[in-house]
Amino acid sequence: SQLEVQGGAGLPTGNAFRWRDADAYLFDIDGTLLLSPDRTHRYALHRALLEVYGLETTIDGIAYHGKTDPGILRAAAERAGIAPGVIDQSMADALDVVRRYAAEKAERFRPNVLPGIREVLDLLRNAGKLLGVSSGNLESIGWIKLKSARLAEYFEFGCFADECELRVDIFRKGISEVRRRLGPDATVCFVGDTPDDVRAAQDVGGRIIAVGTGIFKVEDLAAHGPDATVTCCSELLAL
Repeated sequence: SQLEVQGGAGLPTGNAFRWRDADAYLFDIDGTLLLSPDRTHRYALHRALLEVYGLETTIDGIAYHGKTDPGILRAAAERAGIAPGVIDQSMADALDVVRRYAAEKAERFRPNVLPGIREVLDLLRNAGKLLGVSSGNLESIGWIKLKSARLAEYFEFGCFADECELRVDIFRKGISEVRRRLGPDATVCFVGDTPDDVRAAQDVGGRIIAVGTGIFKVEDLAAHGPDATVTCCSELLAL
């Protein structure tokens, strides 16, 4: 029989819930589904900062984990003293540069799929669950990563940062899309690796499984009260 999860990894983080019982599952990409040691995405952001804002800078030192692409650009530009109005006025151009650079260098993306991901996706797909992604990436970049990792085929749709600078708005779009497809009572479980994922899921009324495969320790994630916390998705297979 299926065990009820209460915090996973021995970490009680809320009311027990049966993690396999949601109607739909929306996964974050970076740090949750995969890692990208190639840094191509980072270089695309650097190129936008240079071409559009005239900044020879990097995103080093920016707390970008859990942020969206436009949010990362904004933080780097603000740090360099660019006025908010100028940032806003040129943001669309900056995002276009990010997309263009990533498309030109698509073959350089070499993502590594994280432990247990394929098995969990197979399990959920075989159970008839609706699968999607909810990511702070720009849409074209998110799909480049997923295709490079051979994960794209699992997902019916994605919600990205092209029109949403805040993660909570991306998650809200995800909930809306699930319920458009499955009906107004459909239940949604998000899977993510940052406190921002946990907060966003809670704010939109979704369940959230926090995974310790990014930079945050499971203890730190558990402190934010997700429905379950696991060190990696492999642990879910036994629950």
